[in-house]
Amino acid sequence: MAREQSILTDLARIGFAELDPAVVRLAELDELLGGEDAGDLSATGLLPLFAHAADPDSALRFLTTLARQAPTETRAVLCDISAADRLVRVLGASAGLADFLLRHPEELSVLTVPFARPLTPEAYRLDLAESVASIDATNEEASWDALRVRYRRHVTQLAAWDLGQAHPLDSLDSVAAALADLAAAALDAALLVARATVRFPAGEVAATRLSIIGMGKAGARELNYVSDVDVIFVAEGSDEVTDSRAVEIATRLAMATMRGIHDYSREPALWEVDANLRPEGKDGALVRTLDSHIAYYDRWAKSWEFQALLKARPLAGDDELGARYVDAVAPKVWSSASRENFVEGVQRMRERVTDNIPSAELDYQLKLGPGGLRDVEFTIQLLQLVHGQTDELVRQRATLPALVALAEQGYIGRVEAAEFSRDYRFLRLLEHRLQLVQLRRTHLMPSDPDAVRILARASGIASGAGDLTEQWNRTKHEVRNLHERLFYRPLLSAVAALPDEGLALSSEQAVARLAAIGFRDPKGALAHIGALTGGVSRRAAIQRHLLPVMLQWFADGADPDYGLLAFRRLSDDLGESYWFLRMLRDSSGAAKRLTSVLSSARFVGVLLERIPEAAAWFDREEELAPRSLAALLDETASTLARHDDIAAAALALRTLRRREVLRLAIGAILGLVHVEELGKALSDVTTAFLTGILDAVRPKDDGIEFGIVAMGRYGGQELGFGSDADVLFVYRATGATDEEAAARAKQLVSELNRHTEDLRLPFDLDIDLRPEGKNGPVVRSLDSYRAYYARWSLTWEAQALLRARGAVGDPALLADFESLADGVRFPPSISENDVREVKRIKARVESERLPQAADPARHLKLGRGSLSDVEWFVQLIQLQKGARVPGLRTTSTLSALEVARTEGFVTTSDATKLRDAWIFASRVRSAMVLWMTRTTDVLPTDRQQLDGVARLLEYPPGSATQLEEDYLRLTRLARAVFEKRFYGVEKVPGPTTG
Repeated sequence: MAREQSILTDLARIGFAELDPAVVRLAELDELLGGEDAGDLSATGLLPLFAHAADPDSALRFLTTLARQAPTETRAVLCDISAADRLVRVLGASAGLADFLLRHPEELSVLTVPFARPLTPEAYRLDLAESVASIDATNEEASWDALRVRYRRHVTQLAAWDLGQAHPLDSLDSVAAALADLAAAALDAALLVARATVRFPAGEVAATRLSIIGMGKAGARELNYVSDVDVIFVAEGSDEVTDSRAVEIATRLAMATMRGIHDYSREPALWEVDANLRPEGKDGALVRTLDSHIAYYDRWAKSWEFQALLKARPLAGDDELGARYVDAVAPKVWSSASRENFVEGVQRMRERVTDNIPSAELDYQLKLGPGGLRDVEFTIQLLQLVHGQTDELVRQRATLPALVALAEQGYIGRVEAAEFSRDYRFLRLLEHRLQLVQLRRTHLMPSDPDAVRILARASGIASGAGDLTEQWNRTKHEVRNLHERLFYRPLLSAVAALPDEGLALSSEQAVARLAAIGFRDPKGALAHIGALTGGVSRRAAIQRHLLPVMLQWFADGADPDYGLLAFRRLSDDLGESYWFLRMLRDSSGAAKRLTSVLSSARFVGVLLERIPEAAAWFDREEELAPRSLAALLDETASTLARHDDIAAAALALRTLRRREVLRLAIGAILGLVHVEELGKALSDVTTAFLTGILDAVRPKDDGIEFGIVAMGRYGGQELGFGSDADVLFVYRATGATDEEAAARAKQLVSELNRHTEDLRLPFDLDIDLRPEGKNGPVVRSLDSYRAYYARWSLTWEAQALLRARGAVGDPALLADFESLADGVRFPPSISENDVREVKRIKARVESERLPQAADPARHLKLGRGSLSDVEWFVQLIQLQKGARVPGLRTTSTLSALEVARTEGFVTTSDATKLRDAWIFASRVRSAMVLWMTRTTDVLPTDRQQLDGVARLLEYPPGSATQLEEDYLRLTRLARAVFEKRFYGVEKVPGPTTG
């Protein structure tokens, strides 16, 4: 027993998480390694090596499998302690490479070869060319497989070397360069196969020159383990073949080369060869001559294309032709910063990248998110392009050499450069380790704690998961700060166009002034001012007159920096639009409303980017009033009439929904739409949207009636920003058989879900309130609902039906459903057992559904005295009294509460406390979505966030504490009423802490 405990202790100390399975595997490995030639080789002797593995459990599992499937090859590696160490490191860090070695155990021998440093580009090129030389030229797939196996053999060797480095940040450059060299060698070998197999005369193929230009990380020799390899193909003829014929042949060669890398075969694809950076992108010719490329860049290329060309280099194929291509485009690259609005275009492109990240990924993005790799790369590239116009020393392809050159030439500080360099290496190292795991392209940090622990061990620079997470968060913050500080610096000269008064200051003075009035990033603000006011256009002239006043209005908002940024984006989108300039110039009310909204809520700024013409609403308050359901349905019908294609119609309807939600958001921020109006207005927008989508996807004469029943806050017409649409789906066969009707109804539900999905403004059809909850069918016939409620209905389902309202579909069916629901939700009487069941479920919801670690006093939906308490209180009264009090037969919480008050079921004082808490929680919930652009139900503790929410609720600046105290006071009073009247518990309200 003591020995067994000792082994378990050793395993835990080494880093094993699955201790008992590890003991079993060690015993199996010992048995597999036994034999006459085993000598001193034993699993126990190898055990210390697992301390070097990122995931010791995976390393041992894969090693045991290797020993079982390929005992001879495995023993040959394990007999050499250095080779064994390399093998264990690889198996523990990369399931992808482990799978490769299991497919090809003969490649284990690569780990027995001493490896001091990565091979030269030429060595990789020769070895991969040799891998395909001995294959029958007509057997294309066999050549591909040989190439891919040889490539992965080298990656295995490189990964073992990389994982064994004592200072992995220092070796990152060598690893990235070697991966780029390997990619180049793979493309060259694939091109050799293509030349041997393409169906053109051999003489013409030999006379066709084809160069593969590396772009992006491949061009800069800073490639990842698994990365799209961006390329451009350039062809040229010769004395034996014309240019046009050469392009034809080269196109086939390029396609065959790409297939050799990433088409399906026995050995999996290596990576994607991406040729979309070519002229005209996906719509352009795959291969062009050099002259054709230059003609395009001279006449049609956009600014971002020159930024992409910054890293171009001959990667594979004809080096001389590739060199001529690079020489020809270089002058265009280094003069591109002088193009009109070049810098602003680069900035907008970076902002669009961030804006398009799904919200669920934003906090986990290593590459594209704020403080990620792209912030470093964009900053350095912009500085290079601006200063590289006159300084050849900063014309570097790779990121880190460019950073060094910028520092040495004095364009950025040495301290800033050192910070940027370290942070960039750190992020790239994490990216490499993440991609090694499955040999898949990924840029997302894991959220699973075990995966973070393994990543920390793999990195070699963190003591554990907590340390790695802390380093990552600190790095993101540092990178974002440096990005904001450096990215806008080249724009300071734009301020020279400002008038003598107001902000006609030196750069330093202007920065100080902007900081003094409340901008947190005054340099960034100054950059926006310069972009808005620079030049001699009419727009710039108007902006110069308006901005001194508008800046103060922005500063009065909770987020002036974002307000100014959003205003600049809006101005860029609308350009020289006459009505916009006239509104800014002639309507101070419109300009004031615009600045107030933009600096108050990012939610509006994001939607305005998609619908900039909505800025016209700021000129007339009437435009910001909610539109009636009838008007919305009329527009929906008109929209459908203009579109024959379902996808196009659905897109137009999604745009209509975004526009109307934007209208309501602006109206709510300006105090023109109150919370009760907002709930009904958002519900009407949802109804119109679902009506349009249903009409678009539903075939005529489908033999069924179909309806959407609104539930929850949608049924009660109490939606807020970010609310899900709770619904039930119901159908009734008319001409179709039962089986046909069920299938058609399910198809309609599927189409509704597909066409209502909106990544720009998320829309979720939630059907969790259906009979049997998540285990029940997504759609039922009316008869099925009737049978279910008659036989199986639970009390909570009757309670859920209290807010059921026929919303969309065939009126007769919806009326019949509501009639059926009335018999369930308003029973003639309700037993004491059922009342106790309602109270028991409410208590269970409070104890189980509240998120872990959430403060019950701060949860707006399920917390003490919040929305849930008020709604359950009212619903219990409706269940008990609704059958005999017609006024209680309403889906609206506040309407039912008012009837309960007039009928004497609750005192006026108690009803007022409940109503005040419900309205305040609803307002705060919507305000949080407007401020944070995401749905959350917990009142923030961060003072800046809380202050932003408070400002939306018309509190003065610095009111975070006041908002917090008001919310806690109102919900505390409501909770006291709830506990007394719902649970029957007398409780004197005490102080609540948040």
